[in-house]
Amino acid sequence: SVLNSSKFSVPQIRERAFIIAYKNKTLTLPNQNSNNILTVRDAISDLSYLDSGEGKEETNYINQAFTEYQKEMRKNSKFLYNHVASKHSELALKKLSYIPPEKGKEYLPKELIGKQKFNTTWSRLIWDKPSPTIDTRFDTPSNGRNSHPYLNRAITAREAARLQSFPDDFQFLGTKTEICKQIGNAVPPNLSYAIGKDLIKQINQND
Repeated sequence: SVLNSSKFSVPQIRERAFIIAYKNKTLTLPNQNSNNILTVRDAISDLSYLDSGEGKEETNYINQAFTEYQKEMRKNSKFLYNHVASKHSELALKKLSYIPPEKGKEYLPKELIGKQKFNTTWSRLIWDKPSPTIDTRFDTPSNGRNSHPYLNRAITAREAARLQSFPDDFQFLGTKTEICKQIGNAVPPNLSYAIGKDLIKQINQND
């Protein structure tokens, strides 16, 4: 079956196919829940203060948690990890400066649009919707809709991790490229948990 992570307490629209195989028993994947859809604002509004090139791999929280999701993500973490903004080129910053909050490359002058073929390149995240799929190049504004809703930068590794539902105490290690791959290629933890919990319940009931 195909599951959408946004239906499992993940502030991101990410559809993936799952196959469950279990000897001698028929198991099903969990039902999707559309009652509590989380948004970009729910996930990262407390982290919205860095400019291009700012941030540290380990720092203290600056803002309070504004939402229940943020409180849950912070629950076991004394420090904020991996919240470092990419240092963009002057040209990239110039392009981002033309793009209003939550908008896209339709606001760029024609001479700055470039050769990117996808409509979502140079687009900002939308506060009150789930994020689109987080991939391994979320640190690059020209890659898609992964720039901050209003700040002139791409999202940080911690913001991407929040959109994937990784808790704040999960610290990513390695080079910038390696960290982007770890986050972008992962199955969202909240989705993984929902699948595992439901399968255990079914197995126990069948036994």
